[in-house]
Formats: sequence, C-alpha cells, structure tokens
Amino acid sequence: MIVRKMEEKDLDAVSATCIASFLHSVAGTLSEEGSSTFSKIAASNAFFDRTKGDNLMLVAECDGKLEGVVELKEGRHIAMLFVAPEHQKKGVGKKLLLSALDYAKVDTVTVRASLSSVPAYKKYGFECSGATGESAGLIYQPMEIELNKPMRPTTTALKRS
Repeated sequence: MIVRKMEEKDLDAVSATCIASFLHSVAGTLSEEGSSTFSKIAASNAFFDRTKGDNLMLVAECDGKLEGVVELKEGRHIAMLFVAPEHQKKGVGKKLLLSALDYAKVDTVTVRASLSSVPAYKKYGFECSGATGESAGLIYQPMEIELNKPMRPTTTALKRS
C-alpha cells in the first residue's frame, strides 16, 4: 500500500469510498438531514473545490485500487478520514492518519469525529475535547491530539513500526 497526494483523476473514487464508508458505518446513526449534508461534502466536485484551498488530501492505494482517504484542513484539522468498508481494520486508516499528521502545521490537531469513529480515534491517541455537537444534521465529538506530547501506553497505535 502506498499513500500519496490525491490527484484530480482520483476524485470519483475518493467520493465513492467516502460515501460507501459513511453508509456502512455512520449513516444509520444520523437524520436524513445529516446524510444529505454528508453527501454534499463528499461529492467529487466538493473535493475538487477544497483542493483549491489549504487542504491536503492523501489517498491510500494498493494495486491501483483506492482504499482510503484523509483530508487535513489548513494543517490543523482532520476533515475526513474514510477507509473503504472492505479494507477497514487493516491498518489503512492508521497509515493515512500518520501520513497526514506529518504535514501538521500546529502542535495540536483536531477532528470532529462521528460518534461511531470515536473508539478508533482514541486508539490513535486522540482525546475528547468537549461535548458532542451537531451541525447540519451531522453529530460529532470534538477530539484532539497533541503531537509533541510524550507517548503514553494508549497512544502506541500511532508509533511508527
């Protein structure tokens, strides 16, 4: 598996991967408004528009097939981290997240984690940083990770092997 910067040719596959993962893991916990909001955010043209800003998008690819995507907004916020359902729990998300954190411009990186992804982010060393919130039907848990903090036993998942 390689992790590389997303290219324009990846837009449709990135969108499809995000939507498939969302439908598999998150959609059932949200209202119709939340699902509609996510569909707009994960559309190919929305990804394309965000490439014009200070958003880094990386993809994980194996044998020419896209397995996952991560989006780091302004070097400080994980805006998306999705792995195709058939590739989940195989280290793809961890590798994407580690790669994105290498580009962080701040010591503390944040994420608004879907409630179903909180355990994964905790495993990666993120900590809850406030009460759950809701925006346009999307329910999230604010979380953060301090990058220059000494590793604790619960954050060993992010140590490079």
